[in-house]
Amino acid sequence: MPKDFGIGASTKRREDVRFLTGKGRYTDDINLPNQLHVAFLRSDKAHGLLKGVDTAEASRMPGVVRVFTGADFEGVGGLPCGWQVTDREGNPMQEPGHPVLARGKVRHVGDPIAAVVADTQERARDAVEKISADIEELPAVVDMRKAVVAGSPKVHDELTSNLCYDWGFVEENREKVDQAFAGAHHVTTLELVNNRLVANPMEPRVAVGDYTAHNGESTLYTTSQNPHVIRLLMGAFVLSIPEHKLRVVAPDVGGGFGTKIFHYAEEAFCTFAAREIGRPVKWTSSRSEAFVSDAHGRDHVTRIELALDADGVFQAIRTETFANMGAYLSTFAPSVPTWLHGTLMAGNYGTPLIYVNVKAVFTNTVPVDAYRGAGRPEATFQLERVIDKAAIEMGMDPAEIRRKNFITKFPYATPVAVEYDTGDYNATLEKLLSISDRDGFEGRLAASKAKGRLRGFGLNCYIEACGIAPSQLVGQLGARAGLYESATVRVNATGGVVVMTGSHSHGQGHETTFPQVIADMIGIDPGMIEIEHGDTANTPMGMGTYGSRSIAVGGSAMVRAAEKVIKKAKKIAAHLMEASEGDIELADGKFTVAGTDKELAWGDVTLAAYVPHNYPLEDIEPGLEETAFYDPANFTFPAGAYCCEVEVDPDTGAVTVERFSAADDFGNIINPMIVSGQVHGGLAQGIGQALLESCLYDVNGQLVSGSWMDYAMPRADDVPSFSVDHSCRTPCTHNPLGVKGCGEAGAIGSPPAVVNAVVDALRRAGHTHVTHIDMPLSPSRVWAAMNANG
Repeated sequence: MPKDFGIGASTKRREDVRFLTGKGRYTDDINLPNQLHVAFLRSDKAHGLLKGVDTAEASRMPGVVRVFTGADFEGVGGLPCGWQVTDREGNPMQEPGHPVLARGKVRHVGDPIAAVVADTQERARDAVEKISADIEELPAVVDMRKAVVAGSPKVHDELTSNLCYDWGFVEENREKVDQAFAGAHHVTTLELVNNRLVANPMEPRVAVGDYTAHNGESTLYTTSQNPHVIRLLMGAFVLSIPEHKLRVVAPDVGGGFGTKIFHYAEEAFCTFAAREIGRPVKWTSSRSEAFVSDAHGRDHVTRIELALDADGVFQAIRTETFANMGAYLSTFAPSVPTWLHGTLMAGNYGTPLIYVNVKAVFTNTVPVDAYRGAGRPEATFQLERVIDKAAIEMGMDPAEIRRKNFITKFPYATPVAVEYDTGDYNATLEKLLSISDRDGFEGRLAASKAKGRLRGFGLNCYIEACGIAPSQLVGQLGARAGLYESATVRVNATGGVVVMTGSHSHGQGHETTFPQVIADMIGIDPGMIEIEHGDTANTPMGMGTYGSRSIAVGGSAMVRAAEKVIKKAKKIAAHLMEASEGDIELADGKFTVAGTDKELAWGDVTLAAYVPHNYPLEDIEPGLEETAFYDPANFTFPAGAYCCEVEVDPDTGAVTVERFSAADDFGNIINPMIVSGQVHGGLAQGIGQALLESCLYDVNGQLVSGSWMDYAMPRADDVPSFSVDHSCRTPCTHNPLGVKGCGEAGAIGSPPAVVNAVVDALRRAGHTHVTHIDMPLSPSRVWAAMNANG
């Protein structure tokens, strides 16, 4: 296939035409006949007894059709958690109920108490103001360490404590790890915070519920990354609607970053209310509402220790983390600080002994779940920061201490139960040092000094696990769903192809990259290939898009289905050309017979599949459509090396990112331009976490950074022009495309690079007492670090 079409081509994103011309169809664009609107009364208290809800005045307001409270959901299931974690003794985690509307108690600011359904959004909101909720305020628990102290107020009275689980991994190694530390030449210890974040996708969440009375079918239109999972969770566990009577549609979705993976109360409410009232019900989140209702990300407090020998070789790692679950367990929350975090604590290094302890804690805050990277950024930040501190303490170069400890032989089984199939960490580090012009740093440092600025250079490495799999393994680890993916490839009579996939696109560019793969396999123009996704009524059951899994898992399912199609098409071509099936070749859109000049065009064979006049039907049934489900044999393991250069104003502590370079190994690459764009976006988010973003609660559980006036989002002038490279490629060994995934790498590798650079800048300027600053590195924090201890 010509490289301007197929795999490896930087084809422009075809979906951008409709997005840039305002022709995208988002959930908020969906307005159904006779539609109603809902507004929610949300708790303004973080913790309290809900003694009563008076809706009388609200019910009399103009346009109000009905007011719902928790009492209307008696007998309705709560929102389910999709992953169960067991503790160090093998006991299941504490798993409290999560009602659609609060009953008996409110547990965080933003907890929905009541809902008004009215003929307009404005009238619904006006009526909400007339609801009176009688809440007896209780002491809130916000600090995770205090939350697990005996006698602390309990978020859920039915639980024994606020500790969801106390997880140890690998528990059998704990004594050996302790012994390694006892005999180590040097131990570096670091306490750090991975700051809580709000995802803030461009499009807020929206839900539209509809009900068709004559056949009892419900439809939910929603801003989801995985509509099939929402159908399964909501239908089976919340509303008891059979799957064949429930359709979930996720049309164009304006970004997700993980926060649109999960099943939310508003989705269940709109679906339930539409059935109760018999009219469509729509909810559109405001931005301020999103701050107290969307799942937050990160929020870990960690102590990490690294044991080294006299030469700087890593001997053991030991960590203790407090992970905030918030007030309820969001869909995949328990897995994030455990299996998506603890299993990555080896990083790129051959550390022989590792022990990870995680205490997951309930607090009176918004639930916390996966956010771009989900556990991998938390692991990378801990590891790469403690390595830099160890390099300082042992007088070693940051690049050299990493080289000394790199894994160099593959496959490699880590002490935290994963096996890396391929990688070349030396290659990505050398590429990074080249594209970042590390040798020229001294000249740039001198130029910064001349301006009265401090300058620092920080680097780090990362590895992540993508395409969570296989289903049998993750089931043993507590997953309550399969993690395969599916695709149906339908070839029309005239040769056009429709691919129906269980993956979902919300910014990844699937409508461009997926056709590139199929076009490459067949040898036809990608314009002949359409991608359908997001509608459970016309796509096979799939798990959606998250964890950088779309091309590695969804793309592999698509390849397997296309291989079935091609195999059948070759059989038809063999009959038509009176040749052996084994002699049929397909390239450039033509079927040929090896060693002859016989050929048939792709369209001739596809037409014959639907007009079967010239081949025996007893051997080949008509049509050309195949479905495949792909369950990976292992994770994929993208890896790379990043570096950041910063300037620091010594008078104010303000940090400016001057240069940022990224060298990634993503295996084989379908569309280099799209991959670069994915990395750019991740880098911007990682820099935002490192320097700007912080979701803060006061001691009463009030969110004090609840809008963009207080929550600092990264802007264009906060990031430099990035230098990215993905030429170092070690293809994945166990999927048909050799791909690894790229969507989260930037957000994983960038925060430690920024912090390492700032610490380096301060130390170069004589502030040698500075070895760590917690994120975000605001001017006040950096200034305070410079001026501590004189």
